[in-house]
Amino acid sequence: MSGSLLNILKYAGLSLAIVGLGLILLSPLIGEPLTPGLLWWIEPVAYIGAGVFIFGATVAYLGIQFKANFQSQRADGRTWSQVTQDYFDTFAHDMGRPLRRILGKQREARALLNETGEVTQRMAAELLDEIENQAPNFRLMIENVRVLVDLEDQSASLTIEPVDIAAIVRNVSDRYIPIARERGLDLIWWCEPSEFGLVYGDGPALDHVVTNLVDNATKFAANQIEIQLTRNDSSYSVRVSDDGSGIADSYLAHVFDRGWTPELSARSEKRSSGLGLFIASKLAERSGGDLIVESNQMNGDKTRDPHTTFTLSLPLDSRS
Repeated sequence: MSGSLLNILKYAGLSLAIVGLGLILLSPLIGEPLTPGLLWWIEPVAYIGAGVFIFGATVAYLGIQFKANFQSQRADGRTWSQVTQDYFDTFAHDMGRPLRRILGKQREARALLNETGEVTQRMAAELLDEIENQAPNFRLMIENVRVLVDLEDQSASLTIEPVDIAAIVRNVSDRYIPIARERGLDLIWWCEPSEFGLVYGDGPALDHVVTNLVDNATKFAANQIEIQLTRNDSSYSVRVSDDGSGIADSYLAHVFDRGWTPELSARSEKRSSGLGLFIASKLAERSGGDLIVESNQMNGDKTRDPHTTFTLSLPLDSRS
């Protein structure tokens, strides 16, 4: 139903209500010639007027409500359209980076093939390595878009079940060790106790949070990334630390903002979409925990032990 038809419905209802009210008020004058001797409060014209008034008021109310819902849906549609556009702009941005890396190696191999008539084993190996190294980036960006859509749905809930969190951390580490090695980084992880046991939580959500934290660390680490998994009687923590140059104190409050990256402060080209940490913090919150960051920034020759540590803290049992 269009907005113009809803306006007609609304004003028609208001008109009927006014006519009905007029009949009620004028019923003694109108009804006297028609039904002489009857009192006003039992005058048929008054009842007819009351019926018309109620019907008209109901029609007007429905018209107003439908119009409000129609406008709300249109507004939501525009908002959703904008959100969707933002997500796909981000998707295109993130996809472009690994594709450029792969296509760069492909062009090198193609140029060598055109020049010499063959592709060396080294060149073929580099191309295959680049494809392998960029595969986690494609996986992560697809998952980021999926999770962003889920986060927009306020009715969506997590699936809480027994989860081997140590296996999740190990699998994420295994996926990123080749990437870290290609960038000259050491990636290590450990858990305490070594037999960590099961926790209750949403496995895919936990995997996604840890993946985003490790992915972020690979972008900014100087030499090493360390992942620690620890627990106490009621909760457990996953700490992801890197020895990069750190984050300025003035920027720490913004690291979980949607779309924020360190490059924004320097007005340089973004190396990431700025969605990973935003998503991680929202998933941590939805899981009943929190995600915090602590950092020491490199300050000239005084390093102050530059590092950045993200700590995910969650209850051992998220069912409560």
